[in-house]
Amino acid sequence: MTRNVAWRQTWLTRVGTSLVGGGNDQFRMEIVYIETSLVSLLIANPSRDLVTAGHQQATRDWWRRRRASFRCVTSDETLVECARGNAEQVRLRLEVLAPLPTLRITAEVERLAAEFLSTGSLPATARSDAVHLAAASIARADYLLTWNCRHLANAQILRRIEREATRCGWNLPTVCTPLELMGESTYENESDS
Repeated sequence: MTRNVAWRQTWLTRVGTSLVGGGNDQFRMEIVYIETSLVSLLIANPSRDLVTAGHQQATRDWWRRRRASFRCVTSDETLVECARGNAEQVRLRLEVLAPLPTLRITAEVERLAAEFLSTGSLPATARSDAVHLAAASIARADYLLTWNCRHLANAQILRRIEREATRCGWNLPTVCTPLELMGESTYENESDS
């Protein structure tokens, strides 16, 4: 556990102690880890698929209405994933992420991600998803915001990974979609028009 404390101190130095509050949790802003799928839907051209279009709108609504209520962070893993694909989409994704504190993918994060993969809950091809969960856990994020319901916002998978995180001395963040993190707002009563 000493390594966890050392990594946390290094991370606090990198992103600033205001991120987690000076030890008085009642005054600290909750931390939201921003994962790749969220950013992709945030900046993507409007989809013709109704479900995807709804997810895009919910993402934009959360970003506009709720983001300021949280301390949002991302990671090097998210930046790497967002740097793939269409050049214009890459530029827009990275532009959105630029102001956010970025968590480094350390050996500790890699070890925890490997532990998550070793459970068999995630396929080896979902290494990036394991890294997102590990980085958010080690950073003690309160939430991991995603639209990846195959591997991340998946209750059955998370239940197994949570046991492994606990065994390793960490707590998983609450993994959710923007719809689940809208909070108590007049969201349902508001109109964009």
